[in-house]
Amino acid sequence: MLEAQTSEKTGFWRSAGLHLLEMNESGWLNVTPDLIRAYLTRPEIHPIEESCAVEHELFEALMADPHMAIGQEKLAAIADPDARENYEIVLRFRDHLVRHGTLEAAYMALFTKDAPPIPAVFLDQIVHILLRHILSDARDPMRLRAAELFFRDQNVNLDDGRIMLADEEIVNAMAETGGMGSIGVLIMEASTPLRSVQLDVIDDDNKSVYWGRSDRFDTVIDFRFTQPAVDAFARVVEAWIGHFLSLRVRVQPVQSISDERWSWHIGLDSEATRILNALYQGEDVPLEDLQQILALFRMEIDDRGAVIETMNGKPVYLGVAMTRSNKLKLKPQNLLHSLPLRQLA
Repeated sequence: MLEAQTSEKTGFWRSAGLHLLEMNESGWLNVTPDLIRAYLTRPEIHPIEESCAVEHELFEALMADPHMAIGQEKLAAIADPDARENYEIVLRFRDHLVRHGTLEAAYMALFTKDAPPIPAVFLDQIVHILLRHILSDARDPMRLRAAELFFRDQNVNLDDGRIMLADEEIVNAMAETGGMGSIGVLIMEASTPLRSVQLDVIDDDNKSVYWGRSDRFDTVIDFRFTQPAVDAFARVVEAWIGHFLSLRVRVQPVQSISDERWSWHIGLDSEATRILNALYQGEDVPLEDLQQILALFRMEIDDRGAVIETMNGKPVYLGVAMTRSNKLKLKPQNLLHSLPLRQLA
């Protein structure tokens, strides 16, 4: 989405666009005119030579004043119906950002009943920027690769008991374009182990390669229990919750939930939510559903005064699961809106 620029603020994930925002005294990111301009220069919005005069005029006016109010009559005058619809979407998103002032507040409000509909890609871009900010001081590249799961869909390959996660967009591009030959095709075939292709599977020994290619999203991680990537993911969850809710939590991977006091769980994706709900309710869950679960975590909330009374001293369990078609798409908002907190009750 955003053009990469080199600066002290963009040592990794230059494409996130952190340099377009300003941090306020609370450590949150103020929405700026430059951020809005970045959305206005997306190819869906930027006028082309064939665009009508109204569209060219509107674009130039908004680039000069990104906060400029645009009436429906002006939008209706755009000749191309697709361009008109794209402007409506972006301006609705712009108004939401400006109304809430910070990227964090705008993100949280996107999951309320009055939130405007926005394209999924916008949501992923917000998470990308926020994690670039939250993890600015990260020194472990494995933590950054694990954080990609928050905003990049993953392709899951089960290889000899391993759980290999590769970026779905990269996998599809390889398969469609043939650029890197048959690698993408091989990855997409469930019967082909990732070790037989040339994508780099990073671990503690070679993870430093991530720094030079963070914006390529072309590394693979093993997401099995006890592997470094799973622990790194737990640290990202802690940082995500801490940034938004000023809440200190401790998250640890677990192999199963064997807790007679199991009282609360959060699925970090739609499939995990469905499966954990069924298990919690004591239903007979088919083996093929159980095999979709990729990771489980136990979360301890240190501030007991922050949780609802019935959850005092009890853990929250988290789950990550793939779809039947071996895809993983996380919903990190669940970590913010589904915790058993007094302020959310």
